[in-house]
Amino acid sequence: MTRILIVSLFWLLSSLSVATADSLRMAVTTSFHNSGLSEVLLPAIKDDLGIDVQLLVVGTGQALRLGQAGDVDAILVHAKAAEEDFVTNGYAPHRREIMYNDFVLTGPSDDPAQIAEVATAPEALDRIADMRADFVSRGDDSGTHKKEQSLWAAADVAPKGDWYHATGSGMGAALNTASGLNAYIMADRASWLNFGNKGDLALLFAGDPVLFNQYSYLPISPEQHPHVKAEFAQKLENWLTSETAKALINSYQINGETLFIFNATPKETK
Repeated sequence: MTRILIVSLFWLLSSLSVATADSLRMAVTTSFHNSGLSEVLLPAIKDDLGIDVQLLVVGTGQALRLGQAGDVDAILVHAKAAEEDFVTNGYAPHRREIMYNDFVLTGPSDDPAQIAEVATAPEALDRIADMRADFVSRGDDSGTHKKEQSLWAAADVAPKGDWYHATGSGMGAALNTASGLNAYIMADRASWLNFGNKGDLALLFAGDPVLFNQYSYLPISPEQHPHVKAEFAQKLENWLTSETAKALINSYQINGETLFIFNATPKETK
């Protein structure tokens, strides 16, 4: 079991036992947490709303499963098709887009597969597969993993073999593995910029529109789970789509680079 999963399960058990009337449990992606943005937003939420948001840091797939089981009050994830299914199946009354960034492909600075020369992300993955260059995948059913799988499919490649390393871990752990192997990896830009153990890795490919990475908020349905804190979840949604949140999200930078762009939208209902 990976360290991030152990930490996440610890928070789950802790939150179930010590949650107070002014707390809310939210499952969030490892990429959101690894970016450092949560350290900016949570204190402001506490100050403005008096709500202590307890994060369970997991991949998108696990976050959706926690929401489906009613183990959290809300989720913040980045896999639109899975989110829409979640709403259609009645586990959330709606999804609300909050912010976006993009995915990037990083790898050895000498770029042996020469992915920096191609025009699209599927072409880049096709080159990596052709030369069997080491590639690290999260392999954890996260939003990042789902996007990676869609790109392999677009490239008509079924990645397998000793060059393809599926870690089953969060973004930070997967990046550490890639750094240790000097391997290619796909990451969200925010996690890459906030990652301190880059080694000889460099950002090699970005800019393909298919790498767009939307983060959305979904409150858990009180009809499915009457015990969830729907009122707090609504207050948090209102705050996350406010001008206050917009200013904090848009101004969050690392080394002068913006990590997320606020793009809150009207509710999408079933």
